[in-house]
Amino acid sequence: MQSKHNQHEMPENLEGGILVDQMYTLSSYDLNKFLFAPDSQFRRGLAVLQGTTDVQEGPWTWKSGDVSCLTRVVTYTKAATKLVKAVKATEEQTYIKANGREFAILITVRTPEVPYGNTFKIKLLYKIMPGPELPAGEESSHLIISWRIDFQQSTMMRSMIEGGVKQGLKESFDQFSDLLSQNLKTLDLMELSDRDHMLSTLQREHQSDWELAIEYFGNFTVVFTIFMVLYFMVHLVLCDSSQVQGLEINGLDLPDSFGELITSGILVILLQRVYNMVSHFIQARLQRGGDHGVKSQGDGWVLTVALIEGVNLASLDLTGFSNPYVVFTCNGKARTSSVKLQTRDPQWNEILEFDAMEEPPSVLDVEVFDFDGLFDQAASLGHAEINFLKHTSTELADLWVSLEGKLAQSSQSKLRLRIFLDNNKGVEAIKDYLTKMEKEVGKKLNLRSPQKNSTFQKLFGLPPEEFLVSDFTCQLRRKLPVRGRLFLSARIVGFYANLFGHKTKFFFLWEDIADIQVLPPSLASVGSPSLVIVLRKGRGLDARHGAKSQDEEGRLRFYFQSFLSFNVASRTIMALWRTRTLASDQKAENVEEQQDEEESPIILEEVGSVLDAGDAKMSKIYTAELPISITSLMEIFDGGKLEHKIMEKSGCLNYATTRWEPVKPGVSERQVSYKFNRHVSIFGGEVTCKQQKSPIANDEGWILNELMMLHNVPFSDHFRVHFVYQIEKSGLAQDACKCDAYIGITWLKSNQFRSRITRNITEKFIHRSKEIFEMVEREILFATQQDSCI
Repeated sequence: MQSKHNQHEMPENLEGGILVDQMYTLSSYDLNKFLFAPDSQFRRGLAVLQGTTDVQEGPWTWKSGDVSCLTRVVTYTKAATKLVKAVKATEEQTYIKANGREFAILITVRTPEVPYGNTFKIKLLYKIMPGPELPAGEESSHLIISWRIDFQQSTMMRSMIEGGVKQGLKESFDQFSDLLSQNLKTLDLMELSDRDHMLSTLQREHQSDWELAIEYFGNFTVVFTIFMVLYFMVHLVLCDSSQVQGLEINGLDLPDSFGELITSGILVILLQRVYNMVSHFIQARLQRGGDHGVKSQGDGWVLTVALIEGVNLASLDLTGFSNPYVVFTCNGKARTSSVKLQTRDPQWNEILEFDAMEEPPSVLDVEVFDFDGLFDQAASLGHAEINFLKHTSTELADLWVSLEGKLAQSSQSKLRLRIFLDNNKGVEAIKDYLTKMEKEVGKKLNLRSPQKNSTFQKLFGLPPEEFLVSDFTCQLRRKLPVRGRLFLSARIVGFYANLFGHKTKFFFLWEDIADIQVLPPSLASVGSPSLVIVLRKGRGLDARHGAKSQDEEGRLRFYFQSFLSFNVASRTIMALWRTRTLASDQKAENVEEQQDEEESPIILEEVGSVLDAGDAKMSKIYTAELPISITSLMEIFDGGKLEHKIMEKSGCLNYATTRWEPVKPGVSERQVSYKFNRHVSIFGGEVTCKQQKSPIANDEGWILNELMMLHNVPFSDHFRVHFVYQIEKSGLAQDACKCDAYIGITWLKSNQFRSRITRNITEKFIHRSKEIFEMVEREILFATQQDSCI
């Protein structure tokens, strides 16, 4: 429906005042249909609530005149009040604007049977307009209802009539708003602007190096040190050279009094203190690593986490400080913050975005670690789990999280986060999810209406991005069986029953489920198969009143039976559970495989043309006599299938090599790039290498030099890793070779973690070298055996 005079703007609100001003989580088109469609269910419910009877709705028709418009007439009998008997009323409803997005409906109400009813008429203006786009990508609408009273003739009772009409309209539309909010989910205007406002505020909190330096060095110690240095310099300029006395010699002037000795000592202590402050500041600004600033990729549900600060973090060092960083994990994907040095109250102010997910996430796992090396199993300082369904968007927009664990609880450690979940694909993301689930379930899954989803969300107090997938009538088996309805969404399993006013309501996450069992029909189940859902230990405690029993491991067990179609219900539930409860490792592996297929290899950077260990001290990390020939072993460096297979198995993603190119007689060179997966290094990190190979004299083997650069890991710009592989003929057997591997680390910048990082890298590559060459040996021997069998 569309009116023929859309050139008109939306009319102004009527002078009597505003009766309703509210936003709802459905489109303006749907809200207009919900309120004014012929035989509207909402109008029926409102009539029952207000005691209105004899409702007669005329058809919508085009009314000709100066301006054509759509109109209808509605008559009804208003319920009696304490002051007025039941009276008939007539409404003339006219669309004065309708373009598919904006609607304005003017309603003229006449009640001639009330006292002085022929002297006035009431006008109501409904304005339905599009609201702002919701974070979940859905549309919203804005409803404003205003009123005024038009007197057709003068009367001395005007003020009394106006007061009575105003009071009656207020009571009537209070009931109207309450009923509408029960059917539709209302929208808080303040919540809409939270994300952009919070993130923009966070961006403004980032300070330049100069601002941080002024804030960091603007203290009494630095100011007093500057004053003492200036005082000392002025003193040197003004004073005359003193005579050599005591133990002094020419050019060596010692303090001549205890006052001078104390002053010199204070100055030395102050200078040392300032030097330590400068060193600490430079190290903090030079640190690298983390996923801050990495933008999300893809379409779907995008999770944005703003890590603000930490308070009272635990310490494992004798200094009383830690080097904390935070790892966030959601749906098998991880994001890592940068490392903060020597602090228990770190200030991060970092924004971490997760790549788009096909299904809305349920929980966010948070864990704080103490940095102890690039490849170390860092010590945990505390952890927490954030359940998105137990927090409103307002709460998530500024959330203090108390960390769990002995260290964290003893220190009362907390993190401050700002979390936002957006659906950048809108309703299409939901359709894609349902299409994917249809293949698992083997049944058509229809997109539910906004009203149905809104009712479902309000029933269980769920956020607006939650959507209903399916629901079934069934019986919950407890001591007393309860007949109700089982609701299935992308993230929860919920049950609701209302037996003579006694309500049973609970829900738990799909991730909480440890097992689903199907029991055959029995006498206890009234000849119906039963579906038993077993939760993991310690999970779903809020739903324990719905559980029939608790097993010996302390796990809650829920029994559902008497489905109208047990096969359809069980198949749907099993499919949704399997989708949501993939092991985290498997999800991470799937994500890495997808990145391997979709991402192009990173551009190799120039790492220098000279592969020289320089001042790096080379240490042997691997030596072995291998029962394979030199030619076979060198396949690990030829860029072929064997090399890619071995490196991918050892945790290298997006592995890419260039061809060997001669750079000088007898020396060839190539470049290699890849990315460590999270099992190798919690930071991930990209790697670029330059390798050179040259033959040993008399063609007895090869020497291969490798210079490795790490990127996007803490302190990666402070060092380079140098490897030397020496592969030569073995004296033990004819088709055998000896392989020695050496490692050295060249430090480009000073770092207080130098020894720790050196030890950590060396230990990691001792294990890694052994693992890689053992895999090479197995692959080559297996291929040789297969060839011999053929």
